[in-house]
Amino acid sequence: MKYTEKGTLVLDGKFVAQEIQNSIKKTIDNCGVEITLATVLVGDDKPSQLYVNNKHKQATLCSIKSVHVNLPGNISQDELESKILELGKDPSINGILIQMPLPKGLDEEKVIEIIPSEKDVDGLKEQNLGKLIVGNHVLRPCTPLGVMRLIEHYKIETSGKKALVIGRSRLVGMPQVIMFGSKGIDCTVTLAHSRTKDLDALIKESEIIVPAIGVPNIINANNVRKDAVLLDVGISSDKNGIHGDVDFAGVDGIAKAVTPMPGGTGPMTVACLLENTMKAAQLQGILPQ
Repeated sequence: MKYTEKGTLVLDGKFVAQEIQNSIKKTIDNCGVEITLATVLVGDDKPSQLYVNNKHKQATLCSIKSVHVNLPGNISQDELESKILELGKDPSINGILIQMPLPKGLDEEKVIEIIPSEKDVDGLKEQNLGKLIVGNHVLRPCTPLGVMRLIEHYKIETSGKKALVIGRSRLVGMPQVIMFGSKGIDCTVTLAHSRTKDLDALIKESEIIVPAIGVPNIINANNVRKDAVLLDVGISSDKNGIHGDVDFAGVDGIAKAVTPMPGGTGPMTVACLLENTMKAAQLQGILPQ
């Protein structure tokens, strides 16, 4: 384990993600089957292209074949849905990832719901989110799953702890709340959002915090409690570089544990995406469960 000079545990997402990916590769190589992940990118957004390229790179390292579909930004809703339906019906495609956000004018909800549930490696379909609520943990949203895998790896105590999730997106916040409150994790969970009053007071009393709103340094030395565990999902950028929602230097020596940015929850998201791709192949009978 890595600690800062001030004694704060660094939750090393790169290390844990590599362990997960090594396990995926071993499982697939031992079975000798081909598993394919299809990614769909609409438009030419540069950050999205970088994210997709990294996912393909990591997939290859895990013995997962990847296929990339790059569609023009002015594509119609009907044309996009037709392409997703085509991928869904292709038996050689085991997982489908649609890089978000989609360009304005396209209905993300409708596109997500077209993906077959057993190929929904982002875990965002209503059917898979419903399974999450009832405790059927098959294909779960990747970023909150990555947070839970970090907590599991570092043996962070959760039972009865006050957990705060900041942000209520379908991608992170809402499923994170469900995971924290699930049986066996047993946190007492608070969900904060743009209408929450006196956020600092909630932050000060929370023992585990997952900020996911893209506001730099919203968690800092002035509002974090002693020995809090901070799992930073928020990301933003400016001329000075990429920032998380946690002021890492400021909370160092106050927080019990914190994820770095970069190298924290980001690599975990990709690893859990690839783990979901392997699980999707199991659901389809390609790999033994």
